[in-house]
Amino acid sequence: MLPPYSGESPDADETLRKPPKSNNNDFIKNAVTNFQYQISTHPRFWLFTFFLFFQLVVLIFTRNSPFPFSVHSPPSPLPHFPTEISVFADIQRPHEGGNVIYPFGDSECEYGRVYVYDLPSKFNKDLALLTCDDLDPWKWQCGLVTNDGYGKKSTELAGILPGNLSEAWYRTNQFSSEVIFHYRLLNYRCRTNDPESATAFYIPFYAGQAVGKYLWTDEIENRDLLSNKLLKWVQRQKYWKKYKGLDHFLTLGRITWDFRRLGDPEKLWGSTFLNRPQMRNVTRFTIEKAPWDANDISVPYPTGFHPHSVEELRQWQNFALSYNRTSLFTFIGAARGDIDSDFRSRLMSYCRNESDSCRVVDCAVIPCSNGSSEIQKALLSSDFCLQPKGDSLTRRSVFDCMVAGSVPVFFWRRTAYTQYPWFLPEDPGSYSVFIDPEAVRNGTASIKDILKSYSKDQVRKMREKVVETIPRIVYARPSGGLGTVKDAFDIAIEGVLKRVKDENEWKEYVDLHS
Repeated sequence: MLPPYSGESPDADETLRKPPKSNNNDFIKNAVTNFQYQISTHPRFWLFTFFLFFQLVVLIFTRNSPFPFSVHSPPSPLPHFPTEISVFADIQRPHEGGNVIYPFGDSECEYGRVYVYDLPSKFNKDLALLTCDDLDPWKWQCGLVTNDGYGKKSTELAGILPGNLSEAWYRTNQFSSEVIFHYRLLNYRCRTNDPESATAFYIPFYAGQAVGKYLWTDEIENRDLLSNKLLKWVQRQKYWKKYKGLDHFLTLGRITWDFRRLGDPEKLWGSTFLNRPQMRNVTRFTIEKAPWDANDISVPYPTGFHPHSVEELRQWQNFALSYNRTSLFTFIGAARGDIDSDFRSRLMSYCRNESDSCRVVDCAVIPCSNGSSEIQKALLSSDFCLQPKGDSLTRRSVFDCMVAGSVPVFFWRRTAYTQYPWFLPEDPGSYSVFIDPEAVRNGTASIKDILKSYSKDQVRKMREKVVETIPRIVYARPSGGLGTVKDAFDIAIEGVLKRVKDENEWKEYVDLHS
């Protein structure tokens, strides 16, 4: 399946309709204009300004200093690590006064707290497929809820990884983010059980699982059945009605195109969940966003690496940074003969012809679902990894590549650069290489020559940036995260809380002075 807007022109990213996003300069100009107006019309404005200034001073002096990046930093105390379970379970801490108890004060929740709706189980847990083998490539939903979404332990990596590092690796399904986010939020240090004290509200609906079971069938009406019931349920909630969903968010385990059937030229693929007017204001995490929809926020695909501690994370970073790489580049994927001018087929052939420089893993021959030892060997052994678009513009392999410390080579900007601004370095050239796909097709650019043109020092610096980024693109295993080090989950939740908090404060200010 190819989603809409998947044209392969290298300039396609620039010609697509851009997402509506706030302009900081315009915002500041408008704010200054409003302030000037308030000074001339509201004498009490200075009192209000003094109050805000006082709050800012208190905030500055109470915040903890950030944790510096250091591979030698000692681990901080971690929350209790629950015993492995085969089925998702709500592991909740005792609470008092409506808030989950953690060894952190309110000062650690500077952007507020999140309330998690207790949905009827038909919207999440009942969707789990429990009677299947995690290794079955024909059942995409296998392993989605195993170990709270992290999957079974990846025991086959014990032979290629040193010491106990293989303990941090799992056979994680790439569509499991909605399960992982639910589990982590139930144990989140800034979760509250008192909706009156909440900044934002989380809807733990497994939309990806709800639509996934019907994507390859003709039962189109069934794709919308559960999402329609969910929207009816949430609209009856008191806290939805206040802002019509503006302070609500959820996680979609699949790409955004699987929920936008009305945007499909043939109106056949996916559900209409995101086409519904009730979803217009709701923020959603997704592994691939629509470029024009500011409420879509791309989060990293789940990889198989889920560190249990800061120490384990640092050990892996050191390992990936110092690994002896014997291949210039690698390509991991499968050719798609059913797609005209399939770029992956071209890369596969090219790599086979450049076998002295390129290591190939053909997923049509070697099972690549949920990771494998062959994939890990190829990524660890290569300086660069080729990352064409997948069936859509993004692919999990981008994050598998970076976690292994290999430098990604992109051919479409929307595969990563414009997808994950909250998680990836701001400067694309600091951690990756971009090559024009048309130049590869017409033979005016040689992938091998371009990659060989980078000096050892340049490659080393890019690898260091990739390895430095690893904590931001992985999902830690402990229910409470890694404490002093923020992973992809922490960054995503804090980002949406800050966004909602800022919007709410601005509305209150406007209402107060209108």
